[in-house]
Amino acid sequence: MIPMVDLKRQYHALKTEIDAAVADVLEQTQFILGPNVANLENEVAAYHGLPYAIGVANGTDALLLALRACGIKAGDEVITTPFTFIATAEVVAELNAKPVFADIRPDTFNIDSRLIEEKITKKTKAIIPVHLFGQAADMKTIMEIAGKYQLKVIEDCAQAFGARYQGQLTGTIGDAGCFSFFPSKNLGGYGDGGMVITQNEDIARQIKMLRNHGSSVRYHHAAVGYNSRLDEIQAAILRVKLQRINQYNASRRRNAAAYCKAMDNNKNIILPTEAAGCEHVYHQFTIRSGNRDALAEALKENNIASAVYYPVPLHQQEVFVKIYGQSAKLAQSESCAGEVISLPMFPELTYEEIRFIADVINHVS
Repeated sequence: MIPMVDLKRQYHALKTEIDAAVADVLEQTQFILGPNVANLENEVAAYHGLPYAIGVANGTDALLLALRACGIKAGDEVITTPFTFIATAEVVAELNAKPVFADIRPDTFNIDSRLIEEKITKKTKAIIPVHLFGQAADMKTIMEIAGKYQLKVIEDCAQAFGARYQGQLTGTIGDAGCFSFFPSKNLGGYGDGGMVITQNEDIARQIKMLRNHGSSVRYHHAAVGYNSRLDEIQAAILRVKLQRINQYNASRRRNAAAYCKAMDNNKNIILPTEAAGCEHVYHQFTIRSGNRDALAEALKENNIASAVYYPVPLHQQEVFVKIYGQSAKLAQSESCAGEVISLPMFPELTYEEIRFIADVINHVS
């Protein structure tokens, strides 16, 4: 079986270091906001060239706390993409604000920056671009729009740790960058975890307070906050893996190139593209096909995993239809939702496995 991601291969390669890191946490018995969390925060901040990185419980909380720290409140509107995991818009609704969806570009699957400005109203307070599948959105245009209308920009980097836009790391361009350390991510732990990075001291201070029950001084609470602290054991594991993130992303890029070469002559599928000025880190390798169901079945018959990210765009999700009513048609998102299929992608994937997967797809399509 070729899985979507094989975490065991990576663990076995790192077993000695990870086991020692976990054992050290157990020996030190500092389990909540201990030295590994502090050190990881410093290391992630240094990696991105920013002064602040704040560990939180998961990627969803990273977005939620970033929105709150940026002043988003009930009645506000936040523009984002409908073609992403629900967490991106879920956190907006959680604050009783409204997610407003702008359609995507079918070549990158990212929000179409040309469609953002027409969505802006007097209630608009922020934009959440998602760097989907590991490729940066059009941040130049997004930042120009944000500056024109004085909007906050919270980058959803859950799938894009280490990706670059015009030489700049994702998460360092907007007001805040939000990461998930879910196990399958490019930088993933062995459980949930998340982080917010920022160059804004006030945003960092607010997030530190909010993650710890709204408290900066023990037993003194300035706001209604959350229990959203990055776990010390996860931080220890992530510190081991952070040292190799560039190596892992380079392997993903090589694997993507091998996939593209092996399927380059297949005119019945659309391969992923890398936009000008972007360095894609291929959290997912996602193709498009009008024959998706047959491809999925053929892959399954050959013991190859596949997945559909995402079958239902957010503007069509039952929960948002109930809250906000029927949305206008977003043609590109709906079309992609009916055609996308993601193939196995992880650093340890072999060329032989890629060739086999490509052969199955080329034979069917």
